[in-house]
Amino acid sequence: MDTAILVWGLIFSSIGIGYFIYGRRQSNMVVRWCGLALILYPYLMTDALTMVAVGVGIMLIPRFVEL
Repeated sequence: MDTAILVWGLIFSSIGIGYFIYGRRQSNMVVRWCGLALILYPYLMTDALTMVAVGVGIMLIPRFVEL
């Protein structure tokens, strides 16, 4: 494993925990599911650049999607 993948995985998982907790407290399903996705998706990535691109994309979803 590459060190960059581990570091980026830790960063995006930490942000995901924050999203998940915020979404649960505010009863916002979009933020909650994005938080869960941010926690779990680093396990599937093998490239650091792809990991950053997907992570930023998931982080932007609640900005543009409201239910």
